Amino acid sequence: MTDLLQAQARAQELRRQIEHHNHLYYVMDAPEISDQEYDALLRELQELENEHPSLVTPDSPTQRVGAEPLKAFGVVKHRRPLLSLGNAFTKQELRDWHKKVAKLLPDEKLSFVCEHKMDGLAIALTYQDGQFIVGATRGDGEKGENVTQNLRTVRSLPLKIRGQAPPAFEVRGEVFLPRSGFEKLNKQREKDGLPLFANPRNAAAGSVRQLDPKVTANRPLDIFIYMLGWVQGTEMPETHWETLELMKVWGFKENPYNRKCRSLDEVEKYYDEWHEKRDTLPYEADGIVVKLDSLDQQQRLGSVGREPRWAIAFKFPAHQATTQLKDIGISVGRTGTLNPYAILEPVYIGGVVIRQATLHNEDDIRRKDIRLGDSVVIQRAGDVIPQVVGPVMEKRKGNPPVFSIEEKLRGPDGKARCPVEGCGAEIYRPEGEAMYYCPNSACPAQLQESLEHFTSKPGMDIRGVGEKLSTAFLSEGLIKNVADLYDIEADQLAKREGMGEKSAANIIAAIEKSKRRPLPNVIFALGIRHIGEENAALLAREFGSLHALAEAKREQLDVIPGIGGKIVESIMAYFSNAQNRNIIERLVKILDTPAIPSAKKAGPLSGEEFVVTGTLCSMSRDQASEKIRAAGGTTKPNLTKNTRYLVVGEDAGSKLDKARAAGIETITEEQLLKILNPPSSGQPRLFQ
Repeated sequence: MTDLLQAQARAQELRRQIEHHNHLYYVMDAPEISDQEYDALLRELQELENEHPSLVTPDSPTQRVGAEPLKAFGVVKHRRPLLSLGNAFTKQELRDWHKKVAKLLPDEKLSFVCEHKMDGLAIALTYQDGQFIVGATRGDGEKGENVTQNLRTVRSLPLKIRGQAPPAFEVRGEVFLPRSGFEKLNKQREKDGLPLFANPRNAAAGSVRQLDPKVTANRPLDIFIYMLGWVQGTEMPETHWETLELMKVWGFKENPYNRKCRSLDEVEKYYDEWHEKRDTLPYEADGIVVKLDSLDQQQRLGSVGREPRWAIAFKFPAHQATTQLKDIGISVGRTGTLNPYAILEPVYIGGVVIRQATLHNEDDIRRKDIRLGDSVVIQRAGDVIPQVVGPVMEKRKGNPPVFSIEEKLRGPDGKARCPVEGCGAEIYRPEGEAMYYCPNSACPAQLQESLEHFTSKPGMDIRGVGEKLSTAFLSEGLIKNVADLYDIEADQLAKREGMGEKSAANIIAAIEKSKRRPLPNVIFALGIRHIGEENAALLAREFGSLHALAEAKREQLDVIPGIGGKIVESIMAYFSNAQNRNIIERLVKILDTPAIPSAKKAGPLSGEEFVVTGTLCSMSRDQASEKIRAAGGTTKPNLTKNTRYLVVGEDAGSKLDKARAAGIETITEEQLLKILNPPSSGQPRLFQ
């Protein structure tokens, strides 16, 4: 017992010392001891906790290395919404905002706090009794993802408050990757053969939203706290600036470049200063945030929509430079889009060497009149994604030809084909759309997306074949199209690292079970453009089999209500592709798809559009939607102008309020079941 008490006392002392040095190193940037001395303290604490597991606490510094992987993120409902800022792009727009604020607060003195607008991920951190208990992303402003375990690994985030703090409160801030950390992370990903992060914000968001907290722990994330979300049990200062100073005392890291400004002139000087020095910052910032300092004034001004009236983001102009357009390349996206991009004479913009830039689509290239060999203006859109603004016309030499994707990709047979090696499918451009597409679902550039879509729950519902396993199948050449899934054997899976016989058997069982998926799910799983669950069900009822749909003529598709010209063109392009037809022929032989009701038989819900919301008692929302469609009705995920009925379960949320406001009739699950399963004495008329 004495040994345990001594270990407990020593562990407490070690935690106190380690957190003290964490704060000095990660928050104050003023370390007192060497890395070796710090490591020795942490190692001693780890050994004590290993010997006495009962000593481990959630706020122990040893717990920052990351817990076990999560199956999914939970949802956190924000006690107060996380609002989005309105933007000003010129000083005149900033002055217009100031004028509106002054008009709403006549004869009142206005002072401001200016902060850098960080390029990171907004988060909300809740503390109770001095301990960090919940961390959540912004999400939709009302609800965010619970990323508590991952945020525990961010060294500059205090797990325990220093000094006296309110019994419960929430702070809000930005998790970000410093420029040095972003470059280091991308270099390692390039070395490992992984796709590079496009920008620090994507890297920060991707790091925080990892199901495995150990991945987050290995990335050099940092955090700045920029406001108090809510507090209970304690009176707080009257200004935002004083609140920031108090939160520093509690141990939170804040941006050292925050500044209190007593006038609009001082705000503009702050902006000019950092516009000039932005490239010297150790992180990405795309502007400044201007807030009223008085919390009473903030409260009285409130918000309009999702934007507070008391704050605004004043954005920096995008970095620009001029260079030569050497060529235009074509890449194929994961959904089959053909994306033109500029191949440039390398140019230095905002601390980054730019060699390529986006060109959006062929129409945009022609609208801007961009041609090969031009001197072009490049800017980093949002200071992140390089894009071509346009040509410098006075530097153009001669009259270069107008760019054409079809001409660039035209082969010896006169047809424009997909540029991806191993594909070569004939490309097409749907009428009224800006993009060209490769229709081949087995195109190597699309196969990852096709496979994930095919195995998804609304598709073939093959559980266990997620992104990681799909990537492995493709990289090893085990799968060259979705039909190859049905050739995989259990021993091929069981031999894989980290997968035992049981897991392999479960995946094989899921693959086998998918052979009996209903036809609407099979059609959806194919990934034909514009074919969602609703249209898949419509086509299934109309044609009755995958073979019949594959052989459908344009005139058969044109007369189906709800199947418009773009959808018809997409279906025809898909089934006219030779690779796709080979896949369909194999699937027809493999699958044992059960029969479905014919579209010619009118059901009790014919002609009615439904939306299902909330939690139902006897079935899932997906199952309710399937029953509605089988009875002749149609379903949509969201309310539309054609929605006649909203099926309401528990915790229905905002859709119920919107339906009432729009005069849309609501029905219960019980009412739906009555119309789906009428008594033998006669069919009830729920709908008059």
